[in-house]
Amino acid sequence: MRAFVYAVEAGGRWQAGVTIQPAVDKRFWMDGRFGGAGRLNESVAGTGWLWKEELPLGDACLAAEIWAESGMGVRGESEALRALAECVEKVKREVKEGKREKPAGWVRRFVSWRKRQGEDKEGRLLEMAERWERAGDSCGGAVRADSDAEVSGERGGARRAEEGGERRGAVERAYSDAELGELAAGAKLAAVAMKGRALLRGEAHALLFGAGGPGAAASWSGVLQLAALLGRVRLSGSVAAGYGGRADARGRRRRERRCLRCGSGEAFMRRTACAACGRVCAYCAACIGMGRSRECELLVIGQRGWGAGAEQVSGKLMPVEQRLAGWKLSPAQTAAAREALQFVEKNSSEQARNVSVVDKAAPIRNFLLWAVTGAGKTEMIFPLVESVLLRGGRALIATPRRDVVIELDPRIRKAFPQAAVVTLYGGSEQRWESGDITLSTTHQLLRFYQGFDLVIVDEIDAFPYHGDKILHYAADKSCAPGAARLLLSATPPSELQRAARRGKLPHARVPVRYHRHPLPVPMLLQTPAVKQMLQQRKLPAKLLAAMRQSLLRDAQLFVFVQQIAQTEPMAALLRAALQHAAVAATSSQDAERADKVQRFRARNIRVLVTTTILERGVTIPKSDVYILDADGRLFDEASLVQMAGRAGRSADDPYGRVYFCSRERNHSQVSAVKHIRTMNRMARKQGFLLPTSKGGSTP
Repeated sequence: MRAFVYAVEAGGRWQAGVTIQPAVDKRFWMDGRFGGAGRLNESVAGTGWLWKEELPLGDACLAAEIWAESGMGVRGESEALRALAECVEKVKREVKEGKREKPAGWVRRFVSWRKRQGEDKEGRLLEMAERWERAGDSCGGAVRADSDAEVSGERGGARRAEEGGERRGAVERAYSDAELGELAAGAKLAAVAMKGRALLRGEAHALLFGAGGPGAAASWSGVLQLAALLGRVRLSGSVAAGYGGRADARGRRRRERRCLRCGSGEAFMRRTACAACGRVCAYCAACIGMGRSRECELLVIGQRGWGAGAEQVSGKLMPVEQRLAGWKLSPAQTAAAREALQFVEKNSSEQARNVSVVDKAAPIRNFLLWAVTGAGKTEMIFPLVESVLLRGGRALIATPRRDVVIELDPRIRKAFPQAAVVTLYGGSEQRWESGDITLSTTHQLLRFYQGFDLVIVDEIDAFPYHGDKILHYAADKSCAPGAARLLLSATPPSELQRAARRGKLPHARVPVRYHRHPLPVPMLLQTPAVKQMLQQRKLPAKLLAAMRQSLLRDAQLFVFVQQIAQTEPMAALLRAALQHAAVAATSSQDAERADKVQRFRARNIRVLVTTTILERGVTIPKSDVYILDADGRLFDEASLVQMAGRAGRSADDPYGRVYFCSRERNHSQVSAVKHIRTMNRMARKQGFLLPTSKGGSTP
């Protein structure tokens, strides 16, 4: 996409602007009223200069950014135009330094600019740009092009047609009052629809279309450009240049490209010839699965604080204890929810929610909810979501996995029947809807920007969120200024555990499940490696006896292995050894995985051989867990604790059995057992266990 760059005097001060629809900017600065929509622009400009030729979007934005960075003290029109030309010249040099193809027409117009600075400055400058002169109307001075024909003629260079034919005649056309009214109405609609969003051009168009869109006479680009002039959205290239990398001998840093959607830097930039802007253009390879983010692609960012019904407090809240009582939580759940709720509501005020989203963003406030598997984390977040809704805010619940999002949907809708709930994942039908509560996979957060007053990220230790800088960046930018972010996990990453223990990270620990029985402690079975069992087609006697005991007590069996290739052969071996037909296998490559999991839930499958894809998110009321090759390198402490957490989740069978099956006990197994024992001791010390409960299995 291409854009124009211009300089304009507003309120006695010169500034640079970028436009994708010049006719809108001309009318905006020319007239304090826009299509009868009331006074939208209080400072009417007296004069301005429009760069004659369209530039690649990223370069136009960079030229305006250089102007702003330099703090140019421009006093007159000639000086303004010289400053504008200097900004573009600097962009041209940086394009050359980056060894990228130069946009057509730049060299022809500016290669000798510095040599000509002292020669007939005014006349030479007029050859490079079109002047907006005073029209002397009743609005206190207007701006227009000297010759609309010249701007649209050959001196302006070849124009590129934008999708839908919106670009044709963009500069020379004059809007009618009806069109201006539709643009103004569309801009107000965009302010509401785009709030808290960060979307590529096509996505923004789809969102506006779904919200009603502009009238037939208005254009998408015109609507977005007017909304940007009013400060209701921000427009930029989705890949932009910023300072980074190593400093040179003079301490200067070279500009490097960065994706404004996912935060990736030069390491993820790829450059190809681009048909949209006519040059070699950088695009981001890191987030290409969400649509191509590139230098000449428009990124539309909704600005917080605009739109109907934003941030309104619904009177005084009831006391915390009274609100918590309504959710009927267990003692351990209540204690943790109380701490989290007090944290969320601390310093939560209109000031925190109305901080400028551009320059004065308040830091994100993190809180860790460290709760054992089966503790009922979902129920614990209900009071927090309720608090935000009562204070007029919006809540986000994000998780790395699509199936968990789908499972959460009915539970959230049942808990909050009056709230508008939007569920987002790949293929979601609610893709462009907005709601009071948003359920989302973490990948979908790339399309949000400072949109939520409370952000809850579940399973922070799970793939693909754990260790993915892009998803962490997406979770960061989805938080409104000063928002509280709740991090949920049964096995937090080690750095968060250390921060919590050292008092650097506010947190609450829930060491017991909702049924108030201790966690089953894993038992060690010394067994050969899975590879050896499959080769010999024989199970060790101890393992076979334990599995038969599990089946005799009417339990279902999770059997975890490390390799996908081992699932089917191990299922066949178990089927023969146990003489039981209801044995199946599944993995991430199994097309029937969802069906098999459903059959497992329905007890049509009694033994399920699987990989770590089922280490979390699946609850079977009466189940035992067997982890084969528990000493393997793919099973760390966190995964062992999560797999062990499939047992004992039901109040009807709280003492499920867990077996670590391996040739020897390694550090991961020792740490996992210690982790579980520590939680049980903590639960007993704090009085959360039922008086009649046992101490859990012992190895």
